[in-house]
Amino acid sequence: MKSFPHPLAILLSFIVLATLLTHLLPAGQYQRIADPETGRDVIVPGSYQQTEAEPVGFFEMFVKVPEGVVFGADIVILILIIGGAFVVIDKTGAFNEGLHALIRAFPDSQFKVLIVLGVVFATVGFLNNTFEEIIAMIPFLVVLGDRLGYRRVSMVAISAGSAAIGATFSPINPFGTLLAQKVADVEPLSGWAFRVILFLIALTFWISWVIRNGKDESVKSTTLDMDHDTAFSIRSGIILSLFVITFGVMVYGILEWNWDYNQMSALFFGMGILCGFIGKLGINGTSKAYATGFQEMAFAAVVVGLARSMYLIFDDGQIIDTMVYGLFTPLEEVPVALSAVGMTLSQALLHIPVASNSGQAVLTMPLLAPLADLLGMSRQVMIMCYQFGAILMDLITPTNGALLAMLVAAKSSYKEWIQFCIKPYLLLLAFGLVAIFVAIGLGL
Repeated sequence: MKSFPHPLAILLSFIVLATLLTHLLPAGQYQRIADPETGRDVIVPGSYQQTEAEPVGFFEMFVKVPEGVVFGADIVILILIIGGAFVVIDKTGAFNEGLHALIRAFPDSQFKVLIVLGVVFATVGFLNNTFEEIIAMIPFLVVLGDRLGYRRVSMVAISAGSAAIGATFSPINPFGTLLAQKVADVEPLSGWAFRVILFLIALTFWISWVIRNGKDESVKSTTLDMDHDTAFSIRSGIILSLFVITFGVMVYGILEWNWDYNQMSALFFGMGILCGFIGKLGINGTSKAYATGFQEMAFAAVVVGLARSMYLIFDDGQIIDTMVYGLFTPLEEVPVALSAVGMTLSQALLHIPVASNSGQAVLTMPLLAPLADLLGMSRQVMIMCYQFGAILMDLITPTNGALLAMLVAAKSSYKEWIQFCIKPYLLLLAFGLVAIFVAIGLGL
């Protein structure tokens, strides 16, 4: 049997498909105006018009490959620098000592480690839509999973999957819920209690699924034979504390100081250098560790950049607005409940070419807000359709460069990932639809 396509082959296939669609779909655009509150351009409802076709040519398709990497350069650099910082910390021995200490704390109940990890990653997703930043952590998490007796793909699930759950059901995700509420002129943080309840239910289900189905069957013993002579030093404690503090500063910087990827890169670069000196690696050892990290993360970073290429092709061919128009306009003629289902599924489909959560919110909210009013659907419910359709789709969409990069870092295939998570994804999607029906019934 032929092997499943490599992540690079998957992305290149979608780039070719995107190019073909610019020849098959009519070009069209909505008018856009600047929104002073969000600082972004938003579409004007009812302004869609077909435009002169500008299909992307064969050679131009290849040009979009490096352009996509350049377009995502800030994220690419962040991944490289975080990867380098992780290798620095690893070279100090702090990760190894911390790993031993963590497992010794749960000698006969390794699943508790996964519960802690799931809650932590869900929290960072809940707070600020963290996803790409997890890529560089995957190699360390894979080592932890091996020691705990869990498969590599399950460690991607407990980290990236939990973060996606947190981002999907969060009432305070600044790049998802809060942005959508602002663009749709809905009171920020409204409906927070309902979303928190949904979050707790969804996260409990996801962590339970990973624990139950993520075990490596080749590991026979449930009690791990660890080297108990590996002490947890004060130096390692300081280094790991700096690591945790760095993530806390990053979250605060994003929420309060409007930090972008470059500020995050600078923060992690400084943290890595400081940890290298504390770990007695010296300037030479720290530099070598950074170089090793750059090499290990290079392909994963390029994969994230390549995912932008498809969006650039759609944008140049002027068919993104055409897809939005085609997906959402038919919903004007159906009942509220059916329209909610249609909105959710359409948001999920649209997330394949539009991989940005914030970009999709800005693209669709101005169109769907008046549509919801026309249907008698609350805008709050309409935003939930966006959350449960678009953001949850991050779990499975093959155009999510960060997800593919994590699978590359974990040495797992997209096929293995889909086999592991498609069932819980579908159950979570069904759960989201039920929650939308409940919200409609409660008049939220």
